[in-house]
Amino acid sequence: MKHSRFEAVRLRLEQFDPGTGWRLWFYEFLLFGFKQGWACLFGALMLALLLATHFLYPEGAPLHRYDFLTLSALAIQLGMLVFRLETLAEAKVILIFHVVGTVMELFKTSAGSWIYPEASVLHIGAVPLFSGFMYASVGSYIARVWRIFDFHYSQYPPRWTTYALAVAIYVNFFAHHWLPDIRLALFALTVLLFWKTRIHFRNWRAHRWMPLLLGFLLVALFIWFAENIGTFARAWSYPGQESGWEPVGIAKLGSWYLLMLISFVLVSLVNPVREPD
Repeated sequence: MKHSRFEAVRLRLEQFDPGTGWRLWFYEFLLFGFKQGWACLFGALMLALLLATHFLYPEGAPLHRYDFLTLSALAIQLGMLVFRLETLAEAKVILIFHVVGTVMELFKTSAGSWIYPEASVLHIGAVPLFSGFMYASVGSYIARVWRIFDFHYSQYPPRWTTYALAVAIYVNFFAHHWLPDIRLALFALTVLLFWKTRIHFRNWRAHRWMPLLLGFLLVALFIWFAENIGTFARAWSYPGQESGWEPVGIAKLGSWYLLMLISFVLVSLVNPVREPD
């Protein structure tokens, strides 16, 4: 199937005419929330699992909590495909992000950037396999929101420059442990490339626009909020959180901004970058 089950629901909602004035604004507000909720369904279910198992998972259970999370993530993925809540193309994007994220996790945990404090059987090195699904949820969101809101872009930079930027960001996540951290230069390059780029999105019927850089920042901000939920649920811990939870530093917002940009460029490989009609 090319489209998910949500496609027919979305089309009916977009064809409904609520009238004008405050009724239209209120309807568009609700429709925007519904579409965003659908786009982040995979990530929302994963966060719900992290919180539920943190509070409710029984101690001494024969199946480790991390292994339960891995099997649950696989079940969610399979269920979304079987019930056509997700397209096969979107599932392929999730697989790509799972691999990219797991490779980085292996390196970062070995370097002591963060740890997974609980035991597991389903793991590679010190990385439980459910962690790859956390990265995949970011790719899943971007791929789904791209289609659901019918994204178009004006003054989009040459595609090869975005690929080069994504590669440089990914390499720097590893290389800064031995070489100077060029994060500030990467931020500046991001602004240089996308300063004039607008993203055009269709919520109800008409396309609206916003600066793409602002869109990047908003997505990164919500990922940072989600990371605070993940660390609160003891899914992983940063240095300084061993003795008790504390909020993730705002500096991590920059890391998620850059990682989210990698996600965006990867999704652009499978989703068309179209100009406004």
